Amino acid sequence: MKITVLGCHGSDAAIGHGYTRQPCRSVGLLVNDSLMIDAGTGASQLTLEEQLRIQYVVCSHLHFDHVKSLPALADNLVNQDGHSLTVASIPSVLDGLQRFIFNDSVFPNFFALPDHRRPLLMAHPLRVGEETWLGEVGITPIEVNHTVPTVGFLIRDHTVAWLYSGDTSSTEEIWIAASVTPNLKAAFIETSFPDELQSLASMSRHLTPALLAQEFHKIGQPDLPVYAYHLKPLYEEQITRQLARLDIPALKILQEGQTIVL
Repeated sequence: MKITVLGCHGSDAAIGHGYTRQPCRSVGLLVNDSLMIDAGTGASQLTLEEQLRIQYVVCSHLHFDHVKSLPALADNLVNQDGHSLTVASIPSVLDGLQRFIFNDSVFPNFFALPDHRRPLLMAHPLRVGEETWLGEVGITPIEVNHTVPTVGFLIRDHTVAWLYSGDTSSTEEIWIAASVTPNLKAAFIETSFPDELQSLASMSRHLTPALLAQEFHKIGQPDLPVYAYHLKPLYEEQITRQLARLDIPALKILQEGQTIVL
């Protein structure tokens, strides 16, 4: 399974100065060129030809930094030879996309356009704890602990599986499910704030490096590769130093433009 990192930060910003400036982009992961996990970044990083290969967008929750590229994708694809895009998530997220974004006020309702019989965007509800196959990829949403209804995902094909935590604070079910998932090859775990901002992380229901370590150990596979993502750009250096001090042998920080093959 191929995972292309279009964006992996908790916000959009440029860090550094002059020639060393690096863009940080909100989360968007492209799986096997045809399925997106979250859509914080997408259209701006892909050519039209690459966008036309996308068949599914799977959203973990409704926060803007995880869905804001979906309108741009829709705008680019609406007149491309009857192309359609399946948007899969839990019902509250699908309802929110239509009520708050694709509502003909903020953005055209591409869940009904250009033809209500064949709309560009097709809503596909996911049930928590139940696996759904989208093409060649199986997706199991699992509730996590965030400020709005949010799920992480266990994602697999017929050979390998990996975990995507979604935005979360301390939680339980997703780690339990991961611990018994066959052929689990990696865990992508959010880490938004440095340890010094533990109170802010708790209030906004995100993880710090210390909390990442606490949550990761619940999987019970100490050598499992871990990719920390969703770092807030303002705190990236602090978070990076703190992650490096953790006793997790296969811990890496996800990077934009990276391709991971599991």
